[in-house]
Amino acid sequence: MGLLSDPNRRRALISMLTRLNAPICVVCYLAGVAWFMGLAFEPFTLRTYMSENAMGSTMVEERFPAGERALATGREFAAHKNKVGGMPVDWLVKTMQDRGLEVFTQSFSRTLPFPDENKERYIVKGTNVYGILRAPRAPRTEALVLSAPCSPGDNNQAVGLLLGLAQYFRNQIYWAKDIIFLVNEHDLIGMQAWLEGYHHTNTTGMSWSPLQGRGGSIQAALTLELSSDVITSLDLVLEGLNGQLPNLDLANLFYAFCQKIGVLCTIQGKLQRNDWDSVSGYSHAVQTMMLMVMKQASGRPWGDHGLFLRYHIEAATVKGINSFRQYKTDVTTIGRLLEGMYRKLNNLLERLHQSYFFYLMPSLSHFVSIGYYMPAFGLLAVILLLRALDLWVQLATPPSRTEDGIADIDQQSSPGVLSVLTPLVISHLTGVALYTLPIHFQETAVEHFPVSETEAVVLTAIAIYTAGLALPHNTHRLLSGEGTEQGWRVLKLVAVLYLAVLLGCTALINFSLGFILALTLVPLAAFVTPHVPKVLSAFILVILSPACTLLFSVFFFQELQEMPVSFQDGWLLYLSVISQGILDHSLYGSLVYPLIALLVYPCWLLFWNILFWK
Repeated sequence: MGLLSDPNRRRALISMLTRLNAPICVVCYLAGVAWFMGLAFEPFTLRTYMSENAMGSTMVEERFPAGERALATGREFAAHKNKVGGMPVDWLVKTMQDRGLEVFTQSFSRTLPFPDENKERYIVKGTNVYGILRAPRAPRTEALVLSAPCSPGDNNQAVGLLLGLAQYFRNQIYWAKDIIFLVNEHDLIGMQAWLEGYHHTNTTGMSWSPLQGRGGSIQAALTLELSSDVITSLDLVLEGLNGQLPNLDLANLFYAFCQKIGVLCTIQGKLQRNDWDSVSGYSHAVQTMMLMVMKQASGRPWGDHGLFLRYHIEAATVKGINSFRQYKTDVTTIGRLLEGMYRKLNNLLERLHQSYFFYLMPSLSHFVSIGYYMPAFGLLAVILLLRALDLWVQLATPPSRTEDGIADIDQQSSPGVLSVLTPLVISHLTGVALYTLPIHFQETAVEHFPVSETEAVVLTAIAIYTAGLALPHNTHRLLSGEGTEQGWRVLKLVAVLYLAVLLGCTALINFSLGFILALTLVPLAAFVTPHVPKVLSAFILVILSPACTLLFSVFFFQELQEMPVSFQDGWLLYLSVISQGILDHSLYGSLVYPLIALLVYPCWLLFWNILFWK
């Protein structure tokens, strides 16, 4: 405190920070990137452990015997699904009733804002079927959920196993929580309808019938997806809506039972390796962690479990994979794994809260907590504060005087209010247009151009985004020549502080998204001025813009998945990602699209204005 309270020492410190501002910023940026890349190195990570005492031991005896019968039920379900051309509601209701469950149905419908060309749907109508196994040893105030989506793809084995577990669980007497067996139609849309009906909320404008039967407060949920009769490994999917993650103990429970039963388990589709001290082992851990970062940054739910997290329900998706490895796992073993997990969840006396909610996982046996990865973001964010300090000192420094003692007129004149307010207003109005116009103008675009509704929405968004590049010229026409040397410094000070607050708030909610944005926006925010070479700087700003960041992320994600694509296929995938982001916001409430359109893009436009300041 003495250093800051002494005026002479304070001036010396500020002088040093402003004199060495650029070198310190470069060192902080490199240190932040190096810190993040070091997180995947196993000695720097923590080994996973069970924090919840009620689930601290896997000493339960799993006895589920009916794997082959579950597969037969799955084949019967597939036959009825093909016969009726969709969800066999009547057959499911009868089958669940035969297994002693209280069975209910829920119908729902939703008209999409524009057609979803990926799944070829526009008006979605369907029915959810769920059965409740009432707890025989408790007052029925809590519940667990096991769900399996009825999708056009091949998930029939999961439905068969769900029904087999329902029959087996019905004969056990140790359940202290209601268990809800849910088969939802149209994947995420059906799950959204069921969750809204269960919790008496309607946040997305979907039409659904009220639920006639409810269990207790849902404590945890698992979604089951099986691709074939033969399973070689089980993949755990954690990423939910807006980057939310379930409590780490749920992942620990899955990993513990996989180890106990001898099931091959993966995360991000990657097997765990033990050669962490080799280059290939470290590269494998980085690849796994970066896949989790990219998925979390997308903000979309990567399974039906992702919508449970909005209601503070810990949930995950268990996905069976048949990748033709030598190791095979039968359905009976998978049933026993799920039985063991639900028996441990049945012992919970309160919601899962002892372990972490913010983490990254380079493997299922190791994790990186928030206290380890936040310094990497902090090193990037401190660059913005250093640049803001430098700008503040420049603005507070008295103007230089000429030899005759007269101050420089250009330096002395203070910036007008319009010189700062006009770019702020125009940039954010452009963001509002980018957020609202693509969906509202799709009909007009379809009438005048030979494009589909989905193409009209995406191309309108790209057109508005590109039109924002003309803002410097329009802004200066409105300024009427009021731009001054002090003016761009004030605008940059506002923009830098704005970006610092924006990235900080984003990283607290979704670290992965905040960190990726910081990697690209912090360098341009730190060093853009009106005095740098215009053409080269404009090219760099465009390359580091949010749209190009998304384009690079699409190709990078495909490389991480070891599924590289050509530029043409990557561009089509890029357009699909844009349309899917807009749909996810309209259907499920994803915040990534409004964040980019209303805040990040206008902030980037402020730096674009600074570059072309006159």
